Amino acid sequence: MAASLGYPEYAEGDFEMWCVAPPQLVETVKVTSPTGKVIEGAYIDSVFVPEMLSRFKTAKRKVLSAMELAQKNDIAITALGGFTSIIFENLNLLKEQQIRNTKLQWERFTTGNTHTAWVIAQQVVHNAPRLGIHLDRAKVAVVGASGDIGSAVCRWLQRQGVGELLLVARRPQPLLDLQAELGSGRVLELNEALAEADVVIWVASLPQGLSIDADLLPRPCLMIDGGYPKNLDSRFSGDGVHVIKGGIVEFWQDLGWQMMEMADMANPRRQLFACFAEAMLLEFEGIHTNFSWGRNNITLANMDRIGEASLRHGFRALALEPIQAASLIPA
Repeated sequence: MAASLGYPEYAEGDFEMWCVAPPQLVETVKVTSPTGKVIEGAYIDSVFVPEMLSRFKTAKRKVLSAMELAQKNDIAITALGGFTSIIFENLNLLKEQQIRNTKLQWERFTTGNTHTAWVIAQQVVHNAPRLGIHLDRAKVAVVGASGDIGSAVCRWLQRQGVGELLLVARRPQPLLDLQAELGSGRVLELNEALAEADVVIWVASLPQGLSIDADLLPRPCLMIDGGYPKNLDSRFSGDGVHVIKGGIVEFWQDLGWQMMEMADMANPRRQLFACFAEAMLLEFEGIHTNFSWGRNNITLANMDRIGEASLRHGFRALALEPIQAASLIPA
């Protein structure tokens, strides 16, 4: 990726070199809404790789330095995508507002999680019926339910009236707290939930060493792969299990940037992560604030608000391929 973006010194460097490398403003982009409004922005790479997650000081420095670079370039609203958001929350970087001679202005940053949660909810609501799954009677398992995105999806689907929510996460107490907040839902182990679920929403990355028996799943089953990296299709797809890459949107026209070609998008000219799109939406709407911030602060009202903006400005949630949906619809 580094070589294709014009950074051969990074492509040839070892892990230690990457650990000390500064963030880079890789490319700029101009985006036009169907409303006619035009915005300009940039993609900043924090030069972070997942192997750095165990190096807390390195991870912290990478994210804060990238935020400082965005602010120094006077970018009004920046989405902390992917691992950047995870590091910010897990290491509680709100305590680290001062980076060198710059005091970070929190209103310039958003995690993008509100839009991601809304997009995943849309992917469930619009695609489950195409497989003959009636949501008012369906059991929906949310893996990573106690996280920021997972809890928001649970609240949204509860309002939608799904049959039953199955709540799964690594730590039991936050799940019990979520169950108490919702006033419903069952807390289950992963395999127990998979054995019952008509729909499975993954908003936690699947650990590499974890083995899942795909035969546990009911048929048909809709699976939304909202973790990163997105690899559930290679493990589960086929034989009545239908996997959608979760939290990804497609824009109404081509975007003039290279970055999504590096992210294994099926249509990199138009597809992008919903968290990235949230920054674009906030700029289109003139909402320069930390719209998604902290853990479990996403409200249904804000999900509705960002969702309306998403549709207005030409984004749509990634859906099942027509051939997948057609395979279960009687002639």
